[in-house]
Amino acid sequence: MGDVEIRLQNIKNDDSSSDTALNHSQGFAVPDEDEVPSQDIAEPDEDEVPSQDIAVPDEDTLVAAMEAILFAMGDAVPVDSIAQALGVSRERALEAADVLSERCRQAGSGVALNWYEDSLQLSTKPELYEYLIRIASEPKKPRLTPTLLETLSIIAFRQPVTRMEVENIRGVNSDFAINRLISFDLVEEVGRKEVPGRPLLFGTTQQFLRSFGIRSVEELPEPDSSRMELFREEAEEEVSTKLNI
Repeated sequence: MGDVEIRLQNIKNDDSSSDTALNHSQGFAVPDEDEVPSQDIAEPDEDEVPSQDIAVPDEDTLVAAMEAILFAMGDAVPVDSIAQALGVSRERALEAADVLSERCRQAGSGVALNWYEDSLQLSTKPELYEYLIRIASEPKKPRLTPTLLETLSIIAFRQPVTRMEVENIRGVNSDFAINRLISFDLVEEVGRKEVPGRPLLFGTTQQFLRSFGIRSVEELPEPDSSRMELFREEAEEEVSTKLNI
């Protein structure tokens, strides 16, 4: 091997040593290709995954927290939302609701726990109303005329129902009655019917349940055909009176 080739080989070896020294001086070494570790990340066993749940409170804290949530929210709150906020199961939340309800029924409590469908709400006890109006203005109660009551009854029993279906039962235009019930927060739009034109569907509200003192529309008595026919007759009489027939 000539002198030139020997010098070139020495330069190559020196460069390789310099690279290795540089890598070590920077805090890392370049491993051999066969020594490169696999990039696959082992999946932890299901039992080893840390729980994301918050610490479960004891019963007294749980019930107190539920009461605080309902008091602060004011409106009815779904049970599932309460359970999520408390970090417990739905079943545990229902048990806490039973305890809170029992506490509210005690003579020393001024509030009641009310169920509306699948939601909970705190309210003052009716027997204490006279004390409330001494400090707060007496709320205005909506006046339900026979026409509004008939329309409301049809919607309550037949919901979800379209405006046309209400009018077919009453036999008269019901635009005013339905709009008036919406303004009283007794009726609301609940969707659209999947038929040509997709007319609006109407149903009752939580305020309807509160106003009539029921937990669910399932507690309404079963309607009968004679009652619906009476609605039609009364509606026809209403039209006749307006037209002075």
